[in-house]
Amino acid sequence: MAAIFADQARLQGWLEIELLAVEGWAQTGEVPADAAVALRRNLGSRIVDMERVAELEAEQGHDVAAFVSALQEVAGEPGRFLHLGLTSSDVVDTALAVQLAEAGRLLLDDASELERALAEQAVAHRLTVMVGRTHGVHAEPITLGVKLANHLDELRRSRERLAAALREVAVGRLSGPVGTHSSVPPAVEEHVCRALGLEVAPATTQVVARDRHAALICAMALAGAVLERLATALRLAQQTEVGELEEPFARRQKGSSAMPHKRNPVLSERVCGLARVLRGHCVTALENVALWHERDISHSSAERIVLPDSFALLDYMLQLSARVVSGLRVDAERMRANLDWCGGIVFSQRVLNALVIEAGWPRERAYRAVQELAFAALEGQAGFTDLVGRSAAVAGALREAGVRLEDCFDTGVYTARVRDTFVRLGLPWGEGTRSSSSAGPALPEATPEVAVEAGLGGGQS
Repeated sequence: MAAIFADQARLQGWLEIELLAVEGWAQTGEVPADAAVALRRNLGSRIVDMERVAELEAEQGHDVAAFVSALQEVAGEPGRFLHLGLTSSDVVDTALAVQLAEAGRLLLDDASELERALAEQAVAHRLTVMVGRTHGVHAEPITLGVKLANHLDELRRSRERLAAALREVAVGRLSGPVGTHSSVPPAVEEHVCRALGLEVAPATTQVVARDRHAALICAMALAGAVLERLATALRLAQQTEVGELEEPFARRQKGSSAMPHKRNPVLSERVCGLARVLRGHCVTALENVALWHERDISHSSAERIVLPDSFALLDYMLQLSARVVSGLRVDAERMRANLDWCGGIVFSQRVLNALVIEAGWPRERAYRAVQELAFAALEGQAGFTDLVGRSAAVAGALREAGVRLEDCFDTGVYTARVRDTFVRLGLPWGEGTRSSSSAGPALPEATPEVAVEAGLGGGQS
C-alpha cells in the first residue's frame, strides 16, 4: 500500500499518462507518429528524477509544471509534444484513479481473507452454544457460529460497498482546463483511459467530481465501523467476568508492565481506535466535494493525507482483524457455565410460551408468573430451573398439559434452525452432534412451599 502511494509511483503514473496522451494525439494525426514512438522509447522505462523535479518545483512553485519541465530536459526534440493541450488535473486526477484502483484491489483481497477466517470459525463453531445478550444482559441461547456469521454477512456488505465505490472512482479525464475538450479531443481522453483500464468520466470540470472520492472514503469508514463492531464483540467476550473468547496472545508477550497476569485485548482495541480515525477522514472528504466554480485547489492538500492514510489504515485493520479471528481462543466450557447462570434463567421464554400455548394460560398471567420465578432466581433464592420445577402452579399446569419440563430447558431448540442461516450465507454444513445442548438440572417435583409462589396458584398474575 505504501508503494502504491509513494511519490516515485505517483510521478511514474504521471509519466505514463503523458506518453499515452502523445500516442493518442498521434492517432488523431495531430502529432507525428515517430515523435510518439521516440518518446516512448526514451522515457517509457525511465525512472523520473525526483530530485530534479523537486528543484524545479522550488523554482516554479507548481508540481506538474516542474514535472513536465524535468521530462522535457531529457526527452529531446519530441518533448515539445508532452502535455499538449492538457491541464494539470488531466494528469493528476487520472493517475490518482489508477492508484486508487490498485490500492482498492489490495483492500478487497484482504477483506476476502478476513471473510475466509470468519467463515471458517463460524462453521467450526456453528453448534457451540453460548448465551446471547441484548443491552449487555443475558437474553437467550445463541451459537458462536451464528454470532460470527452475522459479522461475516456484515463484512460481505462492506466489501460490496467498497467494490462499488472503487468502480465509481475508477474514472479518468483529459478534457482540458474547464472540461470542454477545447484543447484536447475526446479521442485522446478515451485512448488514455482505455489503456489504463479506466472509464471516462462523462462530464467534468477541471477535475473529476469529488463526490466519487467522498463516497469511497465513507465506504471505507463504514467498513472500519464494521470491523470495530467485530472487535468490540471480541473485547466484551474477553472481559474477565465473561471469559468466553480471547484474542491470540504470544507465549512471551506481556500484557502489562506491572501486572504479570494480564492478557489484554490490545489488537481488538487497536482496531477500535483506528476506526475513529477513519471516520474523521469522512468529514474531510465530504468537505472536498463543494469546490469553487470549475475547480479550486482546496481539496488537493487534504487528499494527499486522507486518501493514502485511509487505504493504509483500513488495509491494516483488515489484516489485523483476520489475525485475531484466525487465532481466536474459544472457551466452550465457560460459555456453558455462563449459559447456566441463575440456573437456566435464559429459558424463561420457553416456559412462558409453554404456559400460553400448551397450558392455555392468558399471556399476562403466564408472563407475571414466569417473571416472578425469574426475579427470585436473580435474587439468589434458587436456580430458575429448580424454581419452575417446584412451582405448584407453573409446573403443575405444564405437566397437566403434557409438557415435559426438561424440554423447556433444552438448548437443542436454539440450534435446530441454525443450518438455515448457514445455507443462506452459502456456508458449508457438515455432520456433527449438538454441542452443549443437554437439558438443565433435573427438575424436582412441584411443591407449594416455594416462597415466590404465594398467590400464583390462585390465578393471580
